[in-house]
Amino acid sequence: MSDDSRPDADADLNAAALAYHETPRPGKTGVEITKPAATQRDLSLAYTPGVAEPVRRIHADAQAAYRYTNRGNLVAVITDGTAVLGLGNVGALAGKPVMEGKAVLFKRFADIDVFDIEVDAETPEAFIETVVRIAPTFGGINLEDLAAPHCFDVEQALIERLDIPVFHDDQHGTAIIIAAGLLNALELQGKALADARIVVLGAGAAGIASIKLLIELGADPQRILTVDRRGVIHSGRDDLNRHKAEIAVETDRRSLEDAFQDADVFIGLSGPDLVTRAMLAAMAPRPIVFALSNPVPEIRPEVAFEVRDDLIMATGRSDYPNQVNNVLGFPFIFRGALDVRASRINNAMCIAAVHALKDLTREPVPASVLEAYGLDALTRGPDYIIPKPLDPRLRDTVSAAVAKAAIASGVARA
Repeated sequence: MSDDSRPDADADLNAAALAYHETPRPGKTGVEITKPAATQRDLSLAYTPGVAEPVRRIHADAQAAYRYTNRGNLVAVITDGTAVLGLGNVGALAGKPVMEGKAVLFKRFADIDVFDIEVDAETPEAFIETVVRIAPTFGGINLEDLAAPHCFDVEQALIERLDIPVFHDDQHGTAIIIAAGLLNALELQGKALADARIVVLGAGAAGIASIKLLIELGADPQRILTVDRRGVIHSGRDDLNRHKAEIAVETDRRSLEDAFQDADVFIGLSGPDLVTRAMLAAMAPRPIVFALSNPVPEIRPEVAFEVRDDLIMATGRSDYPNQVNNVLGFPFIFRGALDVRASRINNAMCIAAVHALKDLTREPVPASVLEAYGLDALTRGPDYIIPKPLDPRLRDTVSAAVAKAAIASGVARA
């Protein structure tokens, strides 16, 4: 266990986090003026009477909003507060610090402006209607911390009703980073995605989206066993919602222990310490374990490597190698989509992001990255299957790949 998982370290971190959010000015974001406002003429251009002319242009052609307003670089990060981090349904207002944090990441990594919006909505339909009504303000919508299963229906409804990108990062962002790291890990272990036996623990937003993306990339759906609180999701169960029913398979395996037998890959999106030494020992030779529960993984790396020395492992933590971190994806995916005024983020764009991330680990790592992480060297291998979040190449590499895929798939408008 690392030092930051001790109670005293947690207390110190909590106190520091509160001070960070409160002082010297509450919150983490603000609004800045991007044009001169020092003279009377400046003000007459910024507001009346000068502002009337761009109004007329936009009224005549809605696409002119991208030329005369900030719409083309403005994303809404929106939640209903029903699944905030690991804290659950804490409500819209309590989710605001997380939404502000997401805004910080958008700006820091991709220079995208964000309004964070917290919606008190009694039903998914009310939430959808709210987002639709405010959508003209934005060039893209990032859905955040929506509980499953309604998150799937909310996203799909908004995609169908809006002509700007709608992206639920807890689903697709997580899936993209997992897929990129997994493809590299499979190559290093001498295995093929199509042949891999995969166990996914957790059938929420991230789990189901990851399964669907891996199938798009070539995984065999019959070789993927998904496990929820009641065991393996199999076709004989009568308690499945339609989203779980889509990933159910015919199998006689019922428990998590059963699922682990001869598995090549484990992807954990569930809770702490749920994987035992015996489960890990039962996996196939050269296994891959993505234990992504945060802050405490499903099995800790120090425990896992005591059981298996032929293992490649990733977690969601920054203090272990191979951190699966959504910041590797969403800022640059939106950057690419906004740059070409995409009407949506489609599967082709997600797959392009996967391959861009996967391939970046094959390139020489810049000195600035080594310095930031206190490393002498870093090359593709068991401890480097996914780029580091502070790699400056991510913006150009991933954004360009996403933009090209948007153009090729016919959803770009610029």
